[in-house]
Amino acid sequence: MHIELPEKRYYSIGEVAEAFDVNTSLIRFWEKEFDVLQPKKNAKGNRKFTPQDIKHLELIYHLVKERGFTLEGAKIHLKENKQKTLDRFEIIRKLESIKVELQKIKDQL
Repeated sequence: MHIELPEKRYYSIGEVAEAFDVNTSLIRFWEKEFDVLQPKKNAKGNRKFTPQDIKHLELIYHLVKERGFTLEGAKIHLKENKQKTLDRFEIIRKLESIKVELQKIKDQL
């Protein structure tokens, strides 16, 4: 899954949920379940997600929705292999973007 968000310092929970095509309640649930998600909250209590939070959400989404991990399995996987998982995830995303570009080139030929 490729997430389309404009470059900003902070994203609202609505923007994040729309980008991931999930409900805001799922984002709030993952925030409670995964320690790596620490969005900032303003005086009203509205969550503001940083680009780093978005990367963590992408990884959680990948593990839970795309690879079929249970929540407990994803938590354990993140705790035990966090850096290794992040590195692999970045490589996968780069390869996916390269694939999209190659498909565009192929279609133009």
